[in-house]
Amino acid sequence: MPTSDLLKELRIDRDAQPRRARGRWLAVTVVTLAVVAAGAWLAWGRLAPPVVRTVAARAAVAASGAGTVLDASGYVTARRQATVSAKITGKVTEVLIEEGQRVKEGAVLARLDDTEARAQLTLSRAQLAAARSQEGEIRALLAQAERDYTRQQELAERQLVAAQALDAALAQRDMLRARLANNVEQVRVAGETVRVAEVQLDNTVIRAPFSGVVVAKSAQPGEMISPISAGGGFTRTGIGTIVDMDSLEIQVDVNESFINRVTAEQPVEATLNAYPDWKIPGSVIAIIPTADRSKATVKVRIALKSKDPRIVPDMGIRVAFLTTQPTAGAPPPVPAVLVPTDAVRGEGTSAAVFVHAGDRVERRPVTLGQAVGTEREVVSGLKAGERVVVAPSPTLKDGDAVRVAEGSR
Repeated sequence: MPTSDLLKELRIDRDAQPRRARGRWLAVTVVTLAVVAAGAWLAWGRLAPPVVRTVAARAAVAASGAGTVLDASGYVTARRQATVSAKITGKVTEVLIEEGQRVKEGAVLARLDDTEARAQLTLSRAQLAAARSQEGEIRALLAQAERDYTRQQELAERQLVAAQALDAALAQRDMLRARLANNVEQVRVAGETVRVAEVQLDNTVIRAPFSGVVVAKSAQPGEMISPISAGGGFTRTGIGTIVDMDSLEIQVDVNESFINRVTAEQPVEATLNAYPDWKIPGSVIAIIPTADRSKATVKVRIALKSKDPRIVPDMGIRVAFLTTQPTAGAPPPVPAVLVPTDAVRGEGTSAAVFVHAGDRVERRPVTLGQAVGTEREVVSGLKAGERVVVAPSPTLKDGDAVRVAEGSR
């Protein structure tokens, strides 16, 4: 290679160096802006108030002033329950109910084969039509007989006809009057027959006697059903069982040695075996005035003051009969409130809730009472109507600014 070419290789390019430097500065600037933007976004996220959901504390009646004088166990019963059957014997053609279905009074539950009932109704209506048509014919004949008799009377007065002719005209008139009276009665009977046939046809449709919930489905299409029991087990006696859930109450057996502790309208606190943490208020309806000799118990009826789908017939239940007056030395009843269980942070002496006021929250220590379903009783530290934060974040602190989510109750 010539010497001149080697010297060119060793020469420094003055224009290329600034171009590379500008590229490096541009990359540094982009990275710096990205870091600054990320920092600003994180800072804004930390400074923006968190979104919380709130709910108003609702008033409850604390039972701290009432004592238990007696405990008993029993079952939930329905005062209004019926196994629905048909008034006639027939074959089921359609069943329109299922277990758990709610029905209203008069709703169609099932249908029976109505072929014979419809045929009988058609025959009765035809007989009524025939009787009515005969009535028209008899009335026409009677009108003619009345005119004949009148003419015979006029002729007999002038002695132009024999007395026998007058008697024949009178007999004809009276006979047609009797036939008309008989026909009128036949029309009435035919009308009653039609109404009976209509009732028989209506009896093939089985309806709900009252509003309630279907708890049992007893028949299927194709089976025979009868209002009375039939031997052999091939004939059903009911379509299904309906329970009026608004008629649920409690029946317990109280030992006759302690029945003197129970009075009418006495407050009680019931607990279902299936939901041991749920206290249901109630009151004594009546003490049944008879005793069970074999068990030495007296039956007591108790009204439920709370209606809930969780309460179903035949559930086992425990009842605590409460005193109507506070026990001696007991503090007066304390007005309590109920809040969702997940609104409470901590237990015992460390229990607290976050109360929302303005745009901030206040951490407030509270004294807890018993659990009531999905809620918790707060005996002190909170008033009814104050809004508490539901499921507060672990990072939420006293005095933090927050935003309330839309749809908070």
